[in-house]
Amino acid sequence: MALSTTVSQKQRIRRKAPRGFLKRVFKRRKPHLRLETSSDLLVHLNCLLFLHRLAEESRTNACENKCGIIKKDHVLAAAKVILKKSRG
Repeated sequence: MALSTTVSQKQRIRRKAPRGFLKRVFKRRKPHLRLETSSDLLVHLNCLLFLHRLAEESRTNACENKCGIIKKDHVLAAAKVILKKSRG
């Protein structure tokens, strides 16, 4: 593996989910909603999974068009494909 793609033990990224921000958004939008304590983590995970899937589809679209750069059109086309798949 190339040096740029490997991460040593000391350089691991320690990012936490923005729990306070998510809880604040939920309370502002839906104040009557009663959520379980870990539901904000599930929302954050769902968002991350969607972004990962969107990036993969966008990269596939860019490769099919023989383009080295992922453009806005590739992302929009990928989002349409993901929405069609999720709706069944």
